[in-house]
Amino acid sequence: MTLLVPLYVHPAEDPGAWHRLIGAAARTYAVVLNPADGPGPRPDPAFVAAAGALRAAGARLLGYVDTAYGARDRAETTDELRRHQQWYGVHGCFLDRVTPTPQGVGACRRLVRSLRRQGAATVVLNPGVHPAPGYLRFADLVVTFEGHWSTYATAFSRPAWTARYPPGRFCHLVYGVPEVLVPLAVRTATARGAAVSGPVTGELPNPWGTLTPALT
Repeated sequence: MTLLVPLYVHPAEDPGAWHRLIGAAARTYAVVLNPADGPGPRPDPAFVAAAGALRAAGARLLGYVDTAYGARDRAETTDELRRHQQWYGVHGCFLDRVTPTPQGVGACRRLVRSLRRQGAATVVLNPGVHPAPGYLRFADLVVTFEGHWSTYATAFSRPAWTARYPPGRFCHLVYGVPEVLVPLAVRTATARGAAVSGPVTGELPNPWGTLTPALT
């Protein structure tokens, strides 16, 4: 089982979820750290401690960075990665709200190059849909579905070009999954060509505020 885990709840608010995640770190692809819609203005001691425990358990850590569909300045996003690295010791970054259009490929490629020069060993892009194929050329992992289980179960489709890439390059993040169907959600992602997934039972506005039952 390979799981991408965005756990967007403060360690002091749900310490049990973080303890369970640390204990299951070896079963994850990566853990996304998101203290304050990014690294925040200063280090958060609770996240510093959680990040240290996760690293010690062997987890790969990714700092959350919102690209605002390409609207943010590159210097802002690279500075957020720098803070994630200095404060939380992340190994790479999770770029959220990435534009999926062919017109955005060039700018995203330049951003990823800057992040890699800064030391990002792993870069995950989250357009939440299948983007133009060019994004696969410079990302380690691309989230090609982010949405509710009801949509995923009934209305998912994937373009033919995805067959040119190994399943390990794709991730599906599915929320609103009934707990008894979480194993099915993992198997469904695998059958649909995504070796990495992140099924959670949570609902909007913050479905990622609970730990996936796949790790419990």
